[in-house]
Amino acid sequence: MARRRFFVDEMRNGRARVVGENAHHLTRVLRVEAGQKYEITDTQRVWLAEVATARKSEVEFEVIEELATGPEPPQTVAYLALIRFEKFEWSVEKATELNVTRIVPFQAQRSERGLDDGARKRVERWRRIAHEASEQSRRLRPPEITDPCAFDQILADASPIRIWLDERRGAPALIKVLSGKPVDGVAIAIGPEGGWGDSERERFAASGWLPASLGTSVLRAETATCAALAAIAQLRLAFTI
Repeated sequence: MARRRFFVDEMRNGRARVVGENAHHLTRVLRVEAGQKYEITDTQRVWLAEVATARKSEVEFEVIEELATGPEPPQTVAYLALIRFEKFEWSVEKATELNVTRIVPFQAQRSERGLDDGARKRVERWRRIAHEASEQSRRLRPPEITDPCAFDQILADASPIRIWLDERRGAPALIKVLSGKPVDGVAIAIGPEGGWGDSERERFAASGWLPASLGTSVLRAETATCAALAAIAQLRLAFTI
């Protein structure tokens, strides 16, 4: 069984520290104790380390050996329309587990009113969720989570492959849109539960974005996030095997 991996706040002279809220999470939630071995990372390198001390406000690790970091995940930007926050948090967690590198919340035409104001106060919470999900999934670093943006900013994305999920019948399957491509440098836009507005569809098309479908069922936004990113992850795996 793979060891759990933790992010550390400071690495110096073969010792690493986790302090504050993150230390409390390790000791009170995950029950980390002195003598246990884990992987730790400063988002650049990875080590096998042993817990030297475990207190509520501080956990200190002693490095045993450096480990290989593994390949960097290909760039994937997920533009997620704002939805009810408990569901948006679920999307952030699962997108992190599926190796998205950047999450950009945005206010869509059919997002519920007022979500954009509340979202600005929740970005730090979403970053904490991504931090914990990154540790659980053994990532080298958490994804970047930006402040909420306007729809116009999505259209300016410069990723080599830009896709918007279209719930209407007639859009080509996501797998077909990506078929034959190396699936590196992908931006994917996922709308709110009310779907895209006509003007948003027109502006995607005019900006060179490609529509793609996840099937005939109409999925919730958080389900579509998970399904789309899982499909991209599988295609990438197929290219590397």
